[in-house]
Amino acid sequence: MKEEIKKACEVMQAGGVILYPTDTVWGIGCDATNPEAVKKVYEIKKRVDNKAMLVLVDSPVKVEFYVDTPPQISWDLIEVATKPLTIIYSGARNLAPNLIGADGSVGIRVTNEIFSKTLCQRFKKAIVSTSANISGEKTPLNFDEISDEIKNAVDYVVNYRQDDISRPAPSGIIKVGEGGLIQVIRE
Repeated sequence: MKEEIKKACEVMQAGGVILYPTDTVWGIGCDATNPEAVKKVYEIKKRVDNKAMLVLVDSPVKVEFYVDTPPQISWDLIEVATKPLTIIYSGARNLAPNLIGADGSVGIRVTNEIFSKTLCQRFKKAIVSTSANISGEKTPLNFDEISDEIKNAVDYVVNYRQDDISRPAPSGIIKVGEGGLIQVIRE
């Protein structure tokens, strides 16, 4: 795992795109602060760039670096979540502009899965995490379901957990608005 993380970090530091296991489904990822790398991810997914993508971080403390003023309720949501949870925050900052929603928002998930958490720790920046599929197509639930088109389009495919045949679910998504108003987007 250590060598896989080292190689994935090298690729992302050079502006490349990786295919990697996360705390949910396999993800296409890159340096979330690099607009050119983010553009490559949109191109691989054949996705319009006004449809935001989420980012992974390894600890709740990192959320404050990428969000102006996270609402207090978001800390409680992170703490009590029993499954992976993406929270959409207003006031995104320190990220590639083409990653931030038109309304200034960004989805952030604090990952606790060993590979993606260690990857985020070693990379020391937020990492894009979007499902490993062409936009509009079915989300692959394990490595074997990822299309060759996606596998061939990225700069590096992580070898770790490729043989895992579990059927993980995508994360829950909650939008936290002004005054702590909560909107459930996906359970």
